[in-house]
Amino acid sequence: MKKIEAIIKPFRLDEVKEGLYEIGITGLTVSEVKGHGRQKGHKEIYRGAEYVVDFLPKIKLEIVLPESQVEKAVFVICERAKTGKIGDGKLFVLPVEDVIRVRTGERGKDAV
Repeated sequence: MKKIEAIIKPFRLDEVKEGLYEIGITGLTVSEVKGHGRQKGHKEIYRGAEYVVDFLPKIKLEIVLPESQVEKAVFVICERAKTGKIGDGKLFVLPVEDVIRVRTGERGKDAV
């Protein structure tokens, strides 16, 4: 099993989620996060004063799935999250050692 962590722009969430549902992935966790990459934020003017917004709002998706679905999920997330502009996000694919469903005690892919 693998875990995909995707950091994307907030306004792309619905499209990414819809794409994942289309390929049969329905279980995911969504968190509102803040951060920056190479762009290091941007400057804004509020009431005549300039200030730097260095932590930008992002969405973090976490999905645990069998290895057979990873490439399809990565493709969908990249295609649906892409705007072509800086700050589109990042994907991380990590190994998952075990999963346990708290309610039933099921383990492994049965628990996903």
